[in-house]
Amino acid sequence: MQHELTIQVSPEIAAHADQLKNSVAGKNDIPLHEIRHIQILKRSIDARQKAIKVNLKLKVYVQEDFIEQAIELPDYKYVTNAPEVIIIGAGPAGLFAALRCIELGCKPIVLERGKDVRARRRDLKAINRDHIVDVDSNYCFGEGGAGTYSDGKLYTRSKKRGDVNRILKLLVGFGATDQILVDAHPHIGTNKLPGIIAAIREKIIESGGEIHFETRVIDFEVKNREINGVTLLDGSTITANKIILATGHSARDIFELLYRKKIEIEAKPFALGVRVEHSQQLIDKIQYKCDSRGQYLPPSPYSIVKQVHGRGMYSFCMCPGGVIAPCATSPGEVVTNGWSPSKRDQPTSNSGIVIELRLEDFKQFSEHGPLSGMYFQKSIEQQAWLVGGETQKVPAQRLVDMVEGKTSVDLPTSSYTPGLTSADMSTVFPNFMHRTLQEGFKAFDKSMKGYLTNEAVVHAPESRTSSPVRIPRDWKTLEHIQIKGLYPCGEGAGYAGGIISAAIDGEKCAEACVAVINKKVF
Repeated sequence: MQHELTIQVSPEIAAHADQLKNSVAGKNDIPLHEIRHIQILKRSIDARQKAIKVNLKLKVYVQEDFIEQAIELPDYKYVTNAPEVIIIGAGPAGLFAALRCIELGCKPIVLERGKDVRARRRDLKAINRDHIVDVDSNYCFGEGGAGTYSDGKLYTRSKKRGDVNRILKLLVGFGATDQILVDAHPHIGTNKLPGIIAAIREKIIESGGEIHFETRVIDFEVKNREINGVTLLDGSTITANKIILATGHSARDIFELLYRKKIEIEAKPFALGVRVEHSQQLIDKIQYKCDSRGQYLPPSPYSIVKQVHGRGMYSFCMCPGGVIAPCATSPGEVVTNGWSPSKRDQPTSNSGIVIELRLEDFKQFSEHGPLSGMYFQKSIEQQAWLVGGETQKVPAQRLVDMVEGKTSVDLPTSSYTPGLTSADMSTVFPNFMHRTLQEGFKAFDKSMKGYLTNEAVVHAPESRTSSPVRIPRDWKTLEHIQIKGLYPCGEGAGYAGGIISAAIDGEKCAEACVAVINKKVF
């Protein structure tokens, strides 16, 4: 007999199977010897009180054996001679679109401007060590997209967009730990995700699909409001009447191309700010209300949302036990992001702290039409590069110094490898943003006593939270509202915000595209 139940226990009990079995038996009047197995279905931490508890959803096998069932991948067809779909971009949206195409009997041809996950590492090393930015291979561009080397967080609030559990199970099938099906805030880790991405690539190729790296699209062939193909950087062309555009939130050249060709795009509000680094020990102390979290609790995250001067200011992409990375995609700009390894075992934590921006904030760049937000974003990144000394060194300031408007005399050690340049954040951000950040951090400290400390370091900017444009599409067919056969997809098109939601959107676009193909074929 199987019983599903929820239980709240101490972290120590949650960590030990025998202790958990004793607790379940005692609290539910089940004879201990009759419990043959306990399967943890969901797990979350409740740190609201001093006595921290772990919430567990369990399936208890009473006088019944547990038979473990491995997660199997779908039946991917062999599609080498099937109708073709061009997919631009090999991030989560593009890769999951490719997998879904194969599952539905079409052949994906993925065009990725960057390199494969292994080759990307050399270019990441170059930006960290030598401050050299490769415009096609960096933290944002390349196999797996921006998420591959920036953490692999899988938590999403977009549960209404599609089947989150399906995507998680596919990731497990390709090599992720099955704990991502259990944890309330699942996470893979930058050290683990590249292997999973490579396994997805191998499955696509094994099934007759194609992936072409270092293949940048520079033009779209459009005739009579219908997509006809693409032109590549080397001058060659590919004929196609079905294209899924999944280039990610940093593909500014694609946004420029669409605008130049008068293919409709829209300016979109987004958020921009800084990345703040604390010691993980301090965040644990604040969140867990103890001097040491001990061996049974994970490094603590945090999440804060405040209204400051009528704007939302909030934490974004918080990385417990993680590091800050340089994520510029062009020379002459500085961009930060954060990531954690799977164990989240680094001594520092960091989080983007960002301010919501509105379309009226971009008036200075109104001459660029729907690209006004992108040019606002770019201007701050370029200013950070100038302030930082025209290198990948990031403008930085101690947190209290920033709030008080003082330039820091010295700076603590940071996990940001290219290095820091002491700077006043007022020289990087417009006045309205600088004042909002100053007041916002005071408000943060009221929610997390001890957060506002001069041992914390502000790094600027955190600017690639989401796409600054939306590529409009028909809500039913998912085709571009103007160009037949073009399917704007994922984060870059403004329809997703993270690995899971991008993967879901990729699948949806593939389904819509294949449905049209099947009507033509049969």
